[in-house]
Amino acid sequence: MKLLRIPILVLGITALMMLPPLIMALVLGETMVRAFALPMGITVIAVLPVLFSIRRWPFQFTAQDGFLLVFLTWASASLLGGVPYYLAEGTVPLSFTDAVFESACGFATTGGTTIADIEALPRSLLLWRSITHWFGGMGIVLFTVALMPLLGVGGFQLIKAEAPGPEKDKITPKITATAKSLWLFYCALTTLLILLFRLGGMEWFDALCHAFTTMASGGVGTKNAGLAYYDSAFIEGTATVFMLLAGFNFNLYYRLFQGKFRDVLNNTEARVYLGLFIAAALLITLSLIPVYGSVATAFRYASYQTASILSTTGAALTDYDRWPSLARTVLFSLICIGGCSNSTAGGIKVIRHVVLFKQAGNELRRSIYPRGVFTVQLNQKQGRKDVVYGVAGFVFLYALVVTVTTLITAASGVDLFSALSAALSITGNVGIGFGAVGPAYHYGAFPDHIKWLFCLVMIAGRLELWTVFILCNPEYWRRGTFLGSSL
Repeated sequence: MKLLRIPILVLGITALMMLPPLIMALVLGETMVRAFALPMGITVIAVLPVLFSIRRWPFQFTAQDGFLLVFLTWASASLLGGVPYYLAEGTVPLSFTDAVFESACGFATTGGTTIADIEALPRSLLLWRSITHWFGGMGIVLFTVALMPLLGVGGFQLIKAEAPGPEKDKITPKITATAKSLWLFYCALTTLLILLFRLGGMEWFDALCHAFTTMASGGVGTKNAGLAYYDSAFIEGTATVFMLLAGFNFNLYYRLFQGKFRDVLNNTEARVYLGLFIAAALLITLSLIPVYGSVATAFRYASYQTASILSTTGAALTDYDRWPSLARTVLFSLICIGGCSNSTAGGIKVIRHVVLFKQAGNELRRSIYPRGVFTVQLNQKQGRKDVVYGVAGFVFLYALVVTVTTLITAASGVDLFSALSAALSITGNVGIGFGAVGPAYHYGAFPDHIKWLFCLVMIAGRLELWTVFILCNPEYWRRGTFLGSSL
């Protein structure tokens, strides 16, 4: 079955990602050696024949095939990534459901967890946790596409199905060059963040893990208290800046590298994204001044938490669920927004809110001038009408997923507000929210069937919903996409 070769290949890449934590477990004498060596060895042996067959008999696949391949890739990677958690010995015991949930949170960069005591985990498992976030942040598929020329396989269909945002732009003529360019910027920013965290007083291991998850908009770390453990304004400020950078459109970094500063200055989404951060941080700061008694301290907490939620990183310095109503309301609103398109952030994305806002203004003007012709302008250019339709359809599906997830979660015995908060957080890949999913809690108390639902929803959210909904459409299968010649 030719199409299945790509997900199998990605499983091989996922298995190779276990090599660093395996080496760490061997060096430190941890009991995690078997937990990494067993799934890694079996997967690599199974993948080798597929790798040789792809190189020997290359093939092409359609855009429709890409939707199925991407979903299978994320689902299979999440299942394989959960094996080390499940086989872990002498540490926090995890059921198979919790193990897969942890892995899915990693690859979807959701940042949620079922583990109460993070510091009880072996270092090798903490490293694996961070690696899954880092690879999931830029996308396993994007990484695979960068390798496609070696395998004789085209890759734009995969990028189209996986890349976040309403438009998929190739910043270079070849999609593989685009993938490599994006990974280069991603690696460069991660390396810089590791050095800054180390300069701030972190150990190398902690700096590496926190940098991986911060750039991936994942938010997990190596300490139960998160970055609050270090009580360092420098570390928190650095994390705030890089969370914002992670939620920024990565295509614009390429424009900056080319010296096209005007493209960045004229980018509508970038301006709105930074404007939202500034406005939200100032509002929360004003709300927190009576709490902390200092403008500087209030801004320190407000800016960090604003960047964390807006970029869907989902990290917390303190229990913000105890903050004044204004601060909590602003943060709750940010959960519904998300970061920029073509970033590691999740959520609806800023650009979609911009498009709907501008279209609403056009509809108001059309009521006054029925014969007028109005279009949505983005980046000082006329936007395509089909983008508006696509955004409206996506937002409806997003609201539908949140509503259904909320109802099913509430039916399991969770209070309605916590169920809504969990649904928004999981769908937007934020990880934390309010109520039962606030900073003081975790997902361990949820029933197993709800955790499996959350795994599906967070993967769907990571893949921009369309991929999963297309696979649920009977018309997709009647076209014979998967059952046809691609096999």
